[in-house]
Amino acid sequence: MPELTEDDVANAVVDGEGNRIGIVADVEDGTAYVDPADDLAGPLKTKLDWGADTKDTYPLRNDAIADVTDDEVRLRDEYVGH
Repeated sequence: MPELTEDDVANAVVDGEGNRIGIVADVEDGTAYVDPADDLAGPLKTKLDWGADTKDTYPLRNDAIADVTDDEVRLRDEYVGH
């Protein structure tokens, strides 16, 4: 499982197809907190356990992450935003 650090703050978060779904707003104890895109689809939010509320940031489950690069956090293929 990829390790997230403060260096990942401001990186794009993309779904399994490469569509941008938000940005990493913070990392605490290895957990990324994501500021989701305004148009993020409800089904993906539900799959990520982000619910239907309107928080500013949401914790990203580590088991949803496929890869972390220098400029993005990519979710596993089954996490698609549309």
